[in-house]
Amino acid sequence: MTPRERLVTALDHREPDRVPFDLGTTFVTGITRRAYRSLLEALGEEQRADPPLFDPVQQLVVPDQDILDRLGVDTTALARYLPGRRPLNERADERYLMFDDAWGISWRMPRDGGLYYDMFRHPLAGKTLDDARNYPWPDPVRDFDRKKVRELARRLHETTDRALIAAGYGSGILELVLWLQGFDQGYMNLLADRQLTCYLLDRITDIKMAYAEVMLEAAGEYCQVFYGGDDVGHQTCPAIRPEMFRELLLPRYKRYHEFIKIKAPHIKIFFHTCGAVYPLLPLLIEAGIDILNPVQVNAAGMDDTARLKREFGRDLVFWGGIDTQHVMPHGTPEEVRAEVQRRLNDLAAGGGYVLNTVHNIQADVPGRNVLAMVEALHDFGAY
Repeated sequence: MTPRERLVTALDHREPDRVPFDLGTTFVTGITRRAYRSLLEALGEEQRADPPLFDPVQQLVVPDQDILDRLGVDTTALARYLPGRRPLNERADERYLMFDDAWGISWRMPRDGGLYYDMFRHPLAGKTLDDARNYPWPDPVRDFDRKKVRELARRLHETTDRALIAAGYGSGILELVLWLQGFDQGYMNLLADRQLTCYLLDRITDIKMAYAEVMLEAAGEYCQVFYGGDDVGHQTCPAIRPEMFRELLLPRYKRYHEFIKIKAPHIKIFFHTCGAVYPLLPLLIEAGIDILNPVQVNAAGMDDTARLKREFGRDLVFWGGIDTQHVMPHGTPEEVRAEVQRRLNDLAAGGGYVLNTVHNIQADVPGRNVLAMVEALHDFGAY
């Protein structure tokens, strides 16, 4: 099969020739600068220059396409060729590199040894509903070049055989509510200021829908997957109670996902959420998602991937599942191979599985373990 055929078959819950593989395609399935340098050294390509950054916040790179070809990656993305989370108002002091993003959130990274940017200023912290209504919200389509995006999507569809992923605008709906106010105020206002919370949820949903409309009108016919998500899980429990999820998030998710399906009925909705989301999976399915990423196997209730497949495999494609908290950074290549084999045994039968690490490959993951993961996929991932 071609990579595109392979992924489409798996997304339709049928078995392709082998399990598809993603690396470097989205903001949550990528590889950081230092990890990529280690991978190049493991491949004997250490003389190469560093590639450009895909996302400055997470220090993700745009991997060289010939390297992705050698690894057998089946996916590509419009975001590789379009501006990502663009730094605005870049500045620095003696300790930090800093910038503001399009939402007005400020980020900084230590000059010495920094691995990624952290938020340090939340523009709606301490603000009221009137402040939020008068806030300078981003215009997601102001600089969107429909003609350029359509031509890019058409060219990638016609000149490559890889599956193509389109991305939505900004981070998750709940995430942005928390990021704009700060986590303490954002979480408290889920209860203490429901009016402000609902305004923010709706305003963010509207912005994301405005972008999805122009993106899918321009490129939807050429894409197989639409990327999005919202982190609704912590390490040991969901980030929000199921009853509050149903009240606050489910209606907004449904509205957004149904809109995407109207614009591109064939497209599969990729939903990223880290954490212990097992109790929320029926609600996420009700919300209209097709793909669950990253399947954080170290979070509570998520390690039994055979149970996840058994209970939710008819409704969900699982995309991820290879442990990046322990096995990938600290395990031996043999332990990496065992991890890959286990997840393939649990998740691959009948299709509906795309192999990828749990979230991005971080700076402490040695290149030899990335190669061990890829080799194990090709050894054990054939149907």
